[in-house]
Amino acid sequence: MLSQQWRGPIETFPACAPPLKIAQIAPLIESVPPRLYGGTERVVSYLTEELVAQGHEVTLFASGRSVTSARLVPCCDLPLRQKGAPDPLPHYLSMLDKARRMAGQFDILHFHIDQLQFPLFRDMASHTLTTLHGRQDLPDLEDFYTRFSEMPLVSISDAQRRPVPHAHFIGTVPNGLPLDLLTPTLEPRGGYLAFLGRVSPEKGLDHAIAIASAAGLPLKIAAKIDRPDEEYFHGVIEPLLDPPTIDYVGEIDDRQKNRFLGEARALLFPIEWPEPFGVVMIEAMACGTPVLAFRRGSVPEVVDEGVTGCLAETVSEAVAALGRVLALDRARVRRRFEARFSAARMAKDYVALYRRLLGAAGARPRGDAHPPPLPCEQLTLDRGIAGPAR
Repeated sequence: MLSQQWRGPIETFPACAPPLKIAQIAPLIESVPPRLYGGTERVVSYLTEELVAQGHEVTLFASGRSVTSARLVPCCDLPLRQKGAPDPLPHYLSMLDKARRMAGQFDILHFHIDQLQFPLFRDMASHTLTTLHGRQDLPDLEDFYTRFSEMPLVSISDAQRRPVPHAHFIGTVPNGLPLDLLTPTLEPRGGYLAFLGRVSPEKGLDHAIAIASAAGLPLKIAAKIDRPDEEYFHGVIEPLLDPPTIDYVGEIDDRQKNRFLGEARALLFPIEWPEPFGVVMIEAMACGTPVLAFRRGSVPEVVDEGVTGCLAETVSEAVAALGRVLALDRARVRRRFEARFSAARMAKDYVALYRRLLGAAGARPRGDAHPPPLPCEQLTLDRGIAGPAR
């Protein structure tokens, strides 16, 4: 079994190692990459493009209108959010059926859709990898991962995995961005603080408004409002808006993001939930913009205290730390981003994990598009659910 303490490509593979045939299975909610908000789909896009650039043969299972240099297998005509699909499950099951039928074409199948694929792919678990992008402190997940203990998992931060210590994690691979995606602004002229993300209670927008107001600095808010959060926005946030001092500018795309983050003096990230990673933090760092964040979830792993930002526990602590954040060297912020959070590093870490999995399992020849099911005698009933015999 692979070590659960693995934290990166501690071993290297020969430069002449053959390229891999890799399937990336993405969420269907947004296109890959998303037009506006969409963290997981964005990371899948960066990973897919970098794997192709590094010479691997990649197939992307994703929603229609996705754009990629890999081979695209569209699994619905439109992203489900755009389509307005009331029930995403049939679309995901159809995608999994396609992936299962094509499985013999790949060395590894890399899933980014939580746990839905576990029952269908458990008999070929050693040729799969699942990156968990969401929170893991939810009821029943620990029992579920114990039931499917053969499925290899990757966390995007060490903090993400703490609620499920017995799950079969084989590594932590932090997210990354292409180095040329966002350019640094070393002398910002905007004079404002920035909030970028979603309008929801756990994202702490009310805290960001309180911090900016106490500091006497303008706050620009670029954020998506999901339908379940409309009541929160209208009841809690909207009364606090006071343009241009506290200004809600709406949801922005990647083209607008560079200027929005780059011209900001700092990004405020005062979250109230165990954020698994928080891509917006490294997007800000790529622009040279330091981060002032609450010490929750993965934040201490992403923000280097005193280098790329500062951490706080409360609004008052954040207000007190803001001066230190604004004084940070923005060129150094960018350099630390390049050293830690490039898409190239992310892809190399994943390739190292792919090769370790395949080496531990023994390479299965490609060509069997329909791996055989487990024989009946290998199944046992456990509380009415079939599981592998122990």
